[in-house]
Amino acid sequence: MADNAADGTADREHQNGGAPKSVTIAYIAESAGVSVPTVSKVLNGKSGVSADTRARVEELINRYGYRKPAGAGRNNVVELVFRELKDMWAVEIIRGVERVARQHRVGVMVSQFGLHDNTPLTWEDTVSRRPNCVLSVAQLSEAERAQLTAKGIPFVVFDPIMELPDDVPYVGATNWSGGRTATRHLAELGHRRIAMIGGPEDQLCCSARLDGYQSALRSAGLPIDPELIVHAGLTREDGCSAAHLLLALPERPTAVFASNDLQALGVYQAAREAGLRIPDDLSVVGFDDLPVVAWVDPPLTTVHQPLTEMAAAATELALTLGRGEQAPQVGLEIATTLTIRASTAPPRI
Repeated sequence: MADNAADGTADREHQNGGAPKSVTIAYIAESAGVSVPTVSKVLNGKSGVSADTRARVEELINRYGYRKPAGAGRNNVVELVFRELKDMWAVEIIRGVERVARQHRVGVMVSQFGLHDNTPLTWEDTVSRRPNCVLSVAQLSEAERAQLTAKGIPFVVFDPIMELPDDVPYVGATNWSGGRTATRHLAELGHRRIAMIGGPEDQLCCSARLDGYQSALRSAGLPIDPELIVHAGLTREDGCSAAHLLLALPERPTAVFASNDLQALGVYQAAREAGLRIPDDLSVVGFDDLPVVAWVDPPLTTVHQPLTEMAAAATELALTLGRGEQAPQVGLEIATTLTIRASTAPPRI
């Protein structure tokens, strides 16, 4: 009886040109004279629907203002996307994501899209998996953002390497402050020839660390010597090559600030090959504070970038958006701190 009464109400509303207060897919299907799966295909942009039927269904969707409920059709999974998945840095990020996912009883899927793939990145696999939300490490292009938005999949960029529009959610670190703190530490120890191994010039975080280095030099009354700045990739091998160039200068630096810990480990290698001792002959500071650098000899002084905490915060933000809730803030930068160990000391007089 109740079902029949409900059906009758729906019929009267349909005949009178009105719609129930809460429009459902079933109501759209009935109004369009099609099946529920057909309406679902239209809503999800899938093929298998004629142009006329698609137009009729879309017109009814727009007329009644139907919107899919937040999270509708999406799986209870956060997809973590890396461009490169090959070092300890990634492990710290995964740890933070999984910690929050467990608390919310959400699954985690880790994907890797190579930076140098032969075919254009379309994200079709990710979209077809319908994750609850996407957490993309380092970058997310305008085309990729548009593709995810079109499918109603929220996203957050972790530690972006490029400028983002103001409305794109992200979580990063205070890279400028970290670079300034590292360089100021060396200046306060008495170093006057402080070199920097910068990262790729087109990466936002590396540029910020370089700017912080230069700011600290100016504050200490030290000149910014272009000869003491070498740009290199963020690997141990690149750090070693860059350090060899710096240590071969007629007046070599007494301290080196590297853009990340892997570069700093390369400086260690170059110093050994040049017959120099750390920190007696050369002080070294890194950036990231990966767990391994506390165990090298000597333990590395470095800027602690709270990767696990950053990843946890980014996951919380992504899940908030996945629930259809308003985020408390679009962008978040978590503070860096200097961890002083045995790789820095006053220069020899």
